[in-house]
Amino acid sequence: MTVTLSDVAREAGVSLATASRAINGSANRTVRPELRERVLAAAARLRYSPDANAQAMARGRTTALGLIVHDIADPYFSTIASGVTAAAERAGLVVTLASTDRDPDREMAFVELMQRQRARAIIVAGGRYDDEAANAALAEALVEYRSRGGGAAAVGQPLLGVDTVVIENRSATAELARQLHGRGYRRFAALAGPAHHLTAHERFDGFRGSLAELGAPVDPDLVVPCAFTRDGGYEAMEQLIARGVVGRRDDPSTSVDAVFAVNDVMAVGAMAAARAAGLDVPADVAIAGFDDIITLRDITPSLTTIRLPLADIGAMVTELALAPDNESPRLVPVDGEVILRDSTPPRG
Repeated sequence: MTVTLSDVAREAGVSLATASRAINGSANRTVRPELRERVLAAAARLRYSPDANAQAMARGRTTALGLIVHDIADPYFSTIASGVTAAAERAGLVVTLASTDRDPDREMAFVELMQRQRARAIIVAGGRYDDEAANAALAEALVEYRSRGGGAAAVGQPLLGVDTVVIENRSATAELARQLHGRGYRRFAALAGPAHHLTAHERFDGFRGSLAELGAPVDPDLVVPCAFTRDGGYEAMEQLIARGVVGRRDDPSTSVDAVFAVNDVMAVGAMAAARAAGLDVPADVAIAGFDDIITLRDITPSLTTIRLPLADIGAMVTELALAPDNESPRLVPVDGEVILRDSTPPRG
């Protein structure tokens, strides 16, 4: 029976990544002497023979850094990518990009490609889906990648077993809800994104929970699941308008005075749908989003949102991916800042 590096790690009581660094070496990571001795002793007991290719990858310094995003056409991801690219250039690396359209199989294929090409590190940017099997498979692939000397880090939920920049979605949307309530808004609808998208869920959950505490709960009938895209926001707003819950402010049959979309591109789509229906934003309905994407500079009226330092997040996750490893993943929380703009004026 062939002895694997995982067997050695288990015998020594260390992580697979630590066992790899102890045996194969590493271009940018070190192992404490006592851990290295423990791993080498375990390898000797099990008669483990190191993989020459793994050793070459671990010791070699490649110039590639892989970046996985869900949709590069979304300004959220393109701005993070700009931060990753700038940080990678400072480190003398070149970024290889994969835009996966949220397909787990494409994520796995890209990790395998980066492993074959001996890339220095891989970054996964974007919220995860509530899919335990897919998340576990990607986490296992990243562990294997790290065991062969590569670095890895993520932006989103800390579910992949690697260093992660964690967006504080719930606390940010809770604060947005409080500030909109303070401006006089009481009747909310929400464009909640895909049902199993964890980022969408966290953002809506924080918003809904805060409003419930303030005595202005969101009616479940006014929560519209939709795609995490501009067109998803457009179609969801069309549904609210068709049902008559969003309409002219002077129409007593309407029941919504503000709509929250869980990201900015959906909010932009919602604004377009309102205009197409002859409604005025914000006179008839107020709209708010999340992310503060760069394209909001060209939107009228200016959109209330939650600002994330997206380019800085790209730089942060790159530094994590290239930094010396820890025994346990490092989590770096990032808070959002509520930015009140013309799309949600004080309501009399």
